[in-house]
Amino acid sequence: MEENAQKSCQSSRSVMTQLIFPSDTNHHGTMFGGKVMEYIDKIAAIASMRHARAAVVTASSDSLDFVAPIRLGEVIELVAFVTWTHNSSMEVVVNVHSENPLSGERKLTVTAFLTFVALDEQGKPVRVPEAVPETEEERRVHSGAPGRYQLRKQRRNQRQSPI
Repeated sequence: MEENAQKSCQSSRSVMTQLIFPSDTNHHGTMFGGKVMEYIDKIAAIASMRHARAAVVTASSDSLDFVAPIRLGEVIELVAFVTWTHNSSMEVVVNVHSENPLSGERKLTVTAFLTFVALDEQGKPVRVPEAVPETEEERRVHSGAPGRYQLRKQRRNQRQSPI
């Protein structure tokens, strides 16, 4: 990769749409959290691969906030994009909206931040292009990324220190 490579956040933008069936729900008639997490990890991986044009692995799930329940029969739309990069790592934001397909009512249901690392053919970390925000939403999320990066580093350091 060239030394000063840059890519727009928009170039990694990825969208997934799913209809929620009974097998996706719990006894409350709402979607299993673990199933939502699976979809979030998939769409974030796709966004990361689009940005890096390389294989990626999930390094962390920094936050996953369930804002509202997703109900049986609703449609969910997951939107992900790379918000920020640091050497071989990429922060990805995922927003999940649910929609009642009969009324058209939409609401934000889940937000998440994950980190992925790009790998070369030998499975070693490889440098990724810098993520460049262009829209107001991208600039807002990008501006908070250095702080989230520092929190990730602190968590990693705490795990490595003896108890």
